[in-house]
Amino acid sequence: MIRYFVHLAYHGKPYHGWQKQPNAHSVQEEIESKLSILLKTPIQVVGCGRTDTGVHAKQYYLHMDLVQPIDTEKVCFQLNAILPKDIAIFEIFEVKLDLHARFSAISRQYEYWICRKANPFAQDISYFYSKPLHVEAMNQAALLLLGSHDFECFSKVHTDVKTFICDVRFAQWQAREDGFLVFTIEADRFLRNMVRAIVGTLLEVGKGKVSIDEFKAILQSKNRSEAGMSVAAQGLFLSKISYDF
Repeated sequence: MIRYFVHLAYHGKPYHGWQKQPNAHSVQEEIESKLSILLKTPIQVVGCGRTDTGVHAKQYYLHMDLVQPIDTEKVCFQLNAILPKDIAIFEIFEVKLDLHARFSAISRQYEYWICRKANPFAQDISYFYSKPLHVEAMNQAALLLLGSHDFECFSKVHTDVKTFICDVRFAQWQAREDGFLVFTIEADRFLRNMVRAIVGTLLEVGKGKVSIDEFKAILQSKNRSEAGMSVAAQGLFLSKISYDF
């Protein structure tokens, strides 16, 4: 058995997330079907994580196990030729059999893009919000996220996980000159809907509706109803996955 990693990216708008599911168009289903055609055998892949409907991935990895070796450059070229143009394959490479696309990831990074001024080209890749925001206060609140905490207050309810503890290593807002406000957050793991709920709550801080102390209390509450609304999916990108290759 030979294990291959596939490095790719995708635009999430046309898909109901990464994971294959009944009666819904997913990125996983699209890739598995095209690989099965190319390699003339049923192919199943394992992704580095799930993304929700409409969420994008600048960097994504999957692994697949094959009995016979493949010409990785050739398959990469052929795969790009038959996949929809909203999915791009960058590289296919062989790895050790114990390297797992999901469980071997050391950290994950997400970006959330907010468009601050009218931009007809940004509708599908950002959330539009033009009203004043106190970005410095948002960054002060974001510092409270750093370290290992119970993030249940930012998790989708009824999520089946063993623990809500995540180790956040970086969380910061950056106002860009091109009119975008970008939130970047990196952690060892993320809960379902966690980033979008964090962004929605930090926006409440930026609007002056939630103080720094109130944000701290929300984080400690373990209660999803205490946090802000989840922001729209189209502004969220899975931007980096790190492995100890």
